[in-house]
Amino acid sequence: VQLQASGGGLVQAGGSLRLSCAASGRTVSNNAMGWFRQAPGKEREFVARIGWNGGGTSYADSVKGRFTISRDRAKDTVYLQMNSLRPEDTAVYYCAVSRHAMAVVTSYISTWGRGTLVTVSS
Repeated sequence: VQLQASGGGLVQAGGSLRLSCAASGRTVSNNAMGWFRQAPGKEREFVARIGWNGGGTSYADSVKGRFTISRDRAKDTVYLQMNSLRPEDTAVYYCAVSRHAMAVVTSYISTWGRGTLVTVSS
């Protein structure tokens, strides 16, 4: 499977962006999916996850209440709606497919997308 992320860009603090990640090659409709991010000079960190059926969503504390993950199983696409963006949200955002139906942890990831850059200016 290949993952193509899009939707990144430059936005002012307080603004919004919607990231998309489309899978191709095989269906991922029975797999949990997630978003991670890596800021300059920092390690990659978990942002959000969603289970195979759209349930089981969870978020990093730093984005809770501002970001929303969703998916369209028919399109094999996962989304990340990001509102109230802050400069500290600046990072390369990666989508990922888990081998598990609900859990998304690094050791379960089977495929990583290439990443899309989000830059939030103050």
